Amino acid sequence: MSITKIAEKYIQDHPYVRVCLQKGIINYSSLARLIGKEEGIDDFDALLIACRRYRSKLHESKEDALVIELLKKSKIEAKNKIASFVLDRNTPLAKIEALEKQIRKSNEQVRIIEGASSITLILPEEHEKEARVAFRTNIITSNLGLVEVTIKSPKEIESLPGVISLLYLSLAEHNINIIETLSCWTDTIFIIDEKDLAKAMQLLRF
Repeated sequence: MSITKIAEKYIQDHPYVRVCLQKGIINYSSLARLIGKEEGIDDFDALLIACRRYRSKLHESKEDALVIELLKKSKIEAKNKIASFVLDRNTPLAKIEALEKQIRKSNEQVRIIEGASSITLILPEEHEKEARVAFRTNIITSNLGLVEVTIKSPKEIESLPGVISLLYLSLAEHNINIIETLSCWTDTIFIIDEKDLAKAMQLLRF
């Protein structure tokens, strides 16, 4: 891969660097040195030229600015004490429906994600024991101590590309693992570990 491609990929993979570069508030020399250090490249001049050229490309594009503006209008909600259960594909639907009905009587929610080889349930941690009893022979894996973070965005999110990628990269840059992702129209829902909540809330407040 050429030095230009390496520099462009680095900037693309670091959304805040890309936004700062687009706004013209980043030092090209410092950025070139940083990329050189992290990517093991000694050709400072080539990196410097690559960063400047990429800045001109960003100047022509408004997508990132539109994504940031949309996220500034979004609202964030967090709910702790969440559990997730991954069940095998042969889990009887009647068992899932029975547990869901039971939990909804408590005015709580159950989120069901059906995949090709498994079914994931996201539910309040207080119902963990009921889930283990109901699915004791079907549980592949489970997680406790999770948090459900919901980003409620304007309806423009439907037609604006790049929103989810920016959110993913922002969290990944800071070693925050997304255990599950759900989407319902304008709501984007991340399931993360409770220990990462404070940092995630800071990163997602644009």
